[in-house]
Amino acid sequence: MLEMIRCKQSENRGDPAPSRWAWRMQRLMLTPGFRFGLRVGLPFCLTLLAGTIYLSDEDRRTAIMASIADARRSVEARPEFMVKLMAIDGAEDRLAAEIRATIPLNFPLSSFDLDLPALRDRIAQIHGVRAVGVRIRPGGILQLDVTPRTPVVIWRSAEGLAMIDAEGAHVADIASRAERPDLPMIAGEGAALHVAEAIELLRAGSALGNRMHGLARMGERRWDVVLDRDQRIMLPEENALQALERVIALDGAQELLGRDVARVDMRLAERPTVRMNEEATREWWHVRQLSGQ
Repeated sequence: MLEMIRCKQSENRGDPAPSRWAWRMQRLMLTPGFRFGLRVGLPFCLTLLAGTIYLSDEDRRTAIMASIADARRSVEARPEFMVKLMAIDGAEDRLAAEIRATIPLNFPLSSFDLDLPALRDRIAQIHGVRAVGVRIRPGGILQLDVTPRTPVVIWRSAEGLAMIDAEGAHVADIASRAERPDLPMIAGEGAALHVAEAIELLRAGSALGNRMHGLARMGERRWDVVLDRDQRIMLPEENALQALERVIALDGAQELLGRDVARVDMRLAERPTVRMNEEATREWWHVRQLSGQ
């Protein structure tokens, strides 16, 4: 009888083992990934959902953007970020005025509104500028350090007169030769592409003194040395410098260019030719006719 009572009490207490679903939940809680999802992923998703619902209203979005813009303007307009003036070093007055006209800035303005690489690119496109450095100095000064191009010759072309540097780059236009009487003259199409050769010829031609007016590019192939009294030295395509030095030597020995000569043709090195001017030619024919009588 006692044994039957104990069996019945044991059946009433039930099975102490967890259920299948409770066991699975306990196993999930032991998984690191599941615990991370509960601790981080679920709050993130809930926050994202709440933010999406809140920002779905256009008026709220507009108000938030306006607040951000006001905060940014208040920072950018602080005195330590303001640029008050522009300083240009290395450029003469004419070039400095052209730079100021190229980048018309209304000071004061915030340094956040200045695109320094874009400013540098715009200034570098000015003909007279070889290189430029752009920076903001303490005290709110936009500093431009300009390396200008140095003109070496004046080029006369169909477009007018222009100063060019040793690399053939355009420096500035001029209205007349009198603006830069210190610079030699070259002329002709394509002359600016051969400035280095022209400088060598001009340096050698300095032995002729003030008689040399300049160089003319002929057919984009060769040079003519232009002298006073309407004289010209016609140089070859190759070895032009040696041909000019040869003419200068002949002039020093026999005063070739002091005679009634219009052209000295050196295009054929083995057979240089001298052409007299019209008056000397007529006189020569007159003398020949008299001699024939």
